[in-house]
Amino acid sequence: MTSPADPSADRNGSDQIFAFDTEIAEEAYAEEALSDTAPQEAEAGLLPLPQPLPLPVPLPFSATSGRYVYTRRFNLPPVPIPVPLPGPRPIGAEEVLTQDVHAAALYQREEIQFDVDGAFPQMMISGTRSSFLSTVGHWVARVTRVAPGKYAGPIWYRNGTPNAIPHTFVSAQVTGGPLPASRKVSITFSGGGAASFTRTYAFESRYRRKIEFEYDRVDDAVAVTTVNTHGHPNRPVTLPNETLSIETVFRRAGFHATVSTGSGSIPINVAGPDALWTDQEMHDAMQIHWSRFANKPQWAMWVLFARLHVSGTNLGGIMFDSIGPNHRQGTAIFSHAFISTPPAGEANPSAWVARMRFWTAVHEMGHAFNLAHSWQKSLGAPWIALADEKEARSFMNYPYFVNGGQAKFFSDFAYRFSDSELLFMRHAPERFVQMGNEAWFSNHGFQQAALHSNPDFELNLSTTQPGDRFPYLMPPVIEVALANRSGRAKMLSGARISERADFTLIINGERKDPRIWMPYLRHCGEGDDRVLKPGEALYDSVIAGAGRNGWDMAEPGRYCLQAVMQIDGEPVYSNQVMVTVQPPSTREEERLGGDLFTPEVGQVISVNGTRDLDHVRDTLAKATELKDNPVSQLAAVTLATPLAYTYKLLVTEGQTVDEEARQKVETYKADPAAARKLIKQAVARGSGDSLINAMGHTRFLRDAPLVAALTRDDVPNSAEAFSTFSAVEIGAADAAPAVPLSDGLRAVLAAKADGLTQ
Repeated sequence: MTSPADPSADRNGSDQIFAFDTEIAEEAYAEEALSDTAPQEAEAGLLPLPQPLPLPVPLPFSATSGRYVYTRRFNLPPVPIPVPLPGPRPIGAEEVLTQDVHAAALYQREEIQFDVDGAFPQMMISGTRSSFLSTVGHWVARVTRVAPGKYAGPIWYRNGTPNAIPHTFVSAQVTGGPLPASRKVSITFSGGGAASFTRTYAFESRYRRKIEFEYDRVDDAVAVTTVNTHGHPNRPVTLPNETLSIETVFRRAGFHATVSTGSGSIPINVAGPDALWTDQEMHDAMQIHWSRFANKPQWAMWVLFARLHVSGTNLGGIMFDSIGPNHRQGTAIFSHAFISTPPAGEANPSAWVARMRFWTAVHEMGHAFNLAHSWQKSLGAPWIALADEKEARSFMNYPYFVNGGQAKFFSDFAYRFSDSELLFMRHAPERFVQMGNEAWFSNHGFQQAALHSNPDFELNLSTTQPGDRFPYLMPPVIEVALANRSGRAKMLSGARISERADFTLIINGERKDPRIWMPYLRHCGEGDDRVLKPGEALYDSVIAGAGRNGWDMAEPGRYCLQAVMQIDGEPVYSNQVMVTVQPPSTREEERLGGDLFTPEVGQVISVNGTRDLDHVRDTLAKATELKDNPVSQLAAVTLATPLAYTYKLLVTEGQTVDEEARQKVETYKADPAAARKLIKQAVARGSGDSLINAMGHTRFLRDAPLVAALTRDDVPNSAEAFSTFSAVEIGAADAAPAVPLSDGLRAVLAAKADGLTQ
């Protein structure tokens, strides 16, 4: 399998000056020199020198940051361990013990993340105490240097078993020789009314964890995994001149990033002339690829470089956050989207494109570490309250969001994450950061809306069901309208509202904590700007019942929904909608709930179909047989949509011990007759109006060209053919032969078509 990108391809000619990077050189000598992976890493361009580093060369070993560990040793017969006391027991102020006698839970291993020097030091020390089976407690201390090799400061954060970490202050002393392997850190814990004690930790690694990236590239796409930091003249004057790889970015963030040997290219020639990817195809590609991994959290991530999405050039990337039960495991980058089009008059177009492709890849991969956008932090840091950083020169900010636009952003951009982001990546509890573990934006509280909303706009939420009541199994669909109330024309992004980073929807159930709804797919792109006249509005539909948190509204009961958007730097708060989810009306509905309320079914409904995942299609087929429940109509449309065009599916073969895995793209021919039958069945279950209301108005409008095409003999055979239509041109009227609509709903759809967000 060929490499998706040559990490050395962007290097200058033979006169390239290689800067001596002590950060990577020290790790290569002290830790990786003992591993047989070092030659491969050097060959891949991970090391800054063209030849393996000679051992006799003296290296300036100075950084002490890294991971240090302590493990209890149990002798046979076992030595009695002090039993945790019910409360702190003050002892003499001068007495310092060698055991933590006041810990509320026993633990066998403790890891320390020492962060006082090296790349972007945060002056923090954090620790995790673990038993054989689980984490007991986690703490973080902010320290200052009080003497050579000595640091001290208060513990300001705790997580885990109550009173597992009773102390409030740490004092750390670094000892050992010049080689990292000989270093130790002795930490004295004190304060909090508990007995002081000292523990010594041995050096283990410069990094918090090892992580593996797998880069796969479709044949017609460009994979950019390195960038020349001086390739574009618009840069900070202090920026070092280097060929920077994605792995090095995350190494400097605190993770030992390596590239998987499974990285390679995926042939696309078997897919025919259609080189575009639909959401369903991307979902299936991710699902199939990651199905060969263990169904558990792991430090690994998949990055697929494809050419274009079916929605067009305004989509730069998709972050796949929920593949089965594991979240934040991969992303797709569309190399020929808007990120490949430099601004008019750009003097260095090639360097601009290479930089944007590199930034997009790292940005999307940063989300897999559970990093929010720079302007989104106050909406839900999962461990501490963080302030928004709207002007941050970080991978997690949008270059065109800052004052002065992308030119000003890159003039100050040092190819790094912000300090608060590094603090999270290096020192938050591991389950919040690790891929496949805590869901992105889970456990985030919603602060009460400000009293003053941006007066120029109105954000309105509504439903299409009588009394805002949804039958059991039916995922509630929320209609969103953003109206201009300023009295003058306004310029706004035409990007899909529900997937914009500045749109947040809160679901507050009667018996649940508030949750932030997150879409299964987040598009990283720039929508076309729209001129919104006074009184005009933009529209979108949100399947609020299912998202990356799972089925937030599966249980019967009442739910309060409210949204907020940031426009021109000011929040626009919506009205509150009270949604009622009714209990099951039949035993059949109750039995089907166990099969339908799964992440896989929710994903397929959200992306509107699949030609794979037989168990999901079987569940939807059962749902189509339900009477008097609009979920039967939604299920029928979900099954019909991918039958209407030639469908691409990424499959993996040869996943055996003795045979290397192979990937290829298979195609499924369109089956318009089967699609027509399903649409007819859906209408027969209620009416055309109830079908559209179950789907959501804007979801129907986006698919109206497809539905209308099903009534013609010359049905297009690919998703690419459908992109030549628009919902405004085809409109609900042309779809009426397939889905008969009332005059009232037809008028509503016609109005919304004019303000349809893409």
